[in-house]
Amino acid sequence: MAEITRYNEGSSFGGGRRTATAVHKIRRAQRRNLIKTTSRTLNDGERLDTIAHQVYGDGRLWWILAAASDIGYAMQVPAGTLIKVPVLSDVLRVIG
Repeated sequence: MAEITRYNEGSSFGGGRRTATAVHKIRRAQRRNLIKTTSRTLNDGERLDTIAHQVYGDGRLWWILAAASDIGYAMQVPAGTLIKVPVLSDVLRVIG
């Protein structure tokens, strides 16, 4: 898989767009039901980067979970928080 980063303007992600644009696109696409998601509740000790690693194979994609869950940019959020986990191919289609 090509590297997807929220920092590197030369990457394949977003065609060089910055994170704020990608976050806006993810949230707008969710409102329009263009991104499929599953939901899960965080357990004690879980972090967004560990969930991103489990789901996407890359913990650096934690910011996608944060954007989809509308929780800001914190990898550690309280246990019991409902997290939306978007389908990565849907996210790539929307932000690309």
